[in-house]
Amino acid sequence: MLYSKHVFICTNQRPEGSRVCCGELHGLALVAAFKKLIKDRGLQVEIRAQRTGCLEACEMGPALVVYPEGVFYAHVQLDDVEEIVTEHLENDRVVSRLVMDYDKLKALKS
Repeated sequence: MLYSKHVFICTNQRPEGSRVCCGELHGLALVAAFKKLIKDRGLQVEIRAQRTGCLEACEMGPALVVYPEGVFYAHVQLDDVEEIVTEHLENDRVVSRLVMDYDKLKALKS
């Protein structure tokens, strides 16, 4: 495996009048914040953060997923970046308060 952890941050944007989407809710700013903090901590060789298209979790956005664990985070704000990097990426401790609630997501989509 090339990276020990890989963070995919949704930056999808939809046409005006459609569903809300992560790109409108500072998705690109989250990508920049993750990349900067990962680089500042010297982790860029083992951890990668990048933007991705839609994760189909628009109603819970901004959303991101961390692999290889497959942990989805919901409603991520810029001030959550440091906690996710420190806890999850560096110390393998999932940030439970941000973990996506799949039952709530299903209800919002129906």
